[in-house]
Amino acid sequence: MVSAPPVRRRLVGRALRRYRENLGYTLEDAARVLECHRTKISRVETGQRGIRGKELRELLDAYGVAAGQQAILAELADPRGAFGWHREYAAVLPGAWQDYLIVETAASSISAYDAQRIPGLLQTRAYARALAEADPALTQEAARDRAADAVLARQQAILGEHRPEIRLVIGEAALHQRTGSLAVMDEQLTALGRMAGDSGNVTVQVLPFDSGAHAAAGEGSLAIVQFTDAPELGVVHLGGISGGVCLDSQDDLAAYTRAFEQLRAFALSPAQSALLLRGLAGN
Repeated sequence: MVSAPPVRRRLVGRALRRYRENLGYTLEDAARVLECHRTKISRVETGQRGIRGKELRELLDAYGVAAGQQAILAELADPRGAFGWHREYAAVLPGAWQDYLIVETAASSISAYDAQRIPGLLQTRAYARALAEADPALTQEAARDRAADAVLARQQAILGEHRPEIRLVIGEAALHQRTGSLAVMDEQLTALGRMAGDSGNVTVQVLPFDSGAHAAAGEGSLAIVQFTDAPELGVVHLGGISGGVCLDSQDDLAAYTRAFEQLRAFALSPAQSALLLRGLAGN
């Protein structure tokens, strides 16, 4: 079975193809810019191979792409992007989830929904460790510890260093689904309530039981990463036991963005959510 190309390469390739076709350029026209064979351009556009920074700049300049979009594509195309914080934890980060995390570090906004668990960006270590205990793929204690450490490393990279705009919607069931001991849940809800009351770059909303049917009712979890200077770029990650799947087409991005906006409209306001969370934590 042939695995799909990394999602960051698919994003870059799809963008290059769109820019080329919008100008009416053929593969041969693009190949002349780089003085290479058309098959090289084709393989780059399908994500089958990467592209060097110098070649990327030459193509983008030839296509007249704005500086902001060039910067984003250069970051995605940089092979060093695969060697971020997540590399140290590759053994406990399955499939498409690791693929998503690589792109997440370059995003300017992250939107995520979880129906039955606290989103990873806001999990305490004890809560993350309890989730790892239930993961059938993590059969050894050391691996479970590493998985919990990976959650904290991700938080440091995104919340402490990168700091994109983050919008989170949490299903009310996640607040009542006991994960670990009562002490673990109390600590988690207290931390969540504290974060929900912070008006920084993270917005937390709770989707209540009585919100009714919604577009994401069939999804356990989803995450959307986008880029301010390149709104046509983005990745949707749908969760799954073996790592889930990454979607990168514009149609998928548009559909799931609409679904997420509906979730936000149906959810409690950030202020109402903070009050609910503090009440559950006994504060």
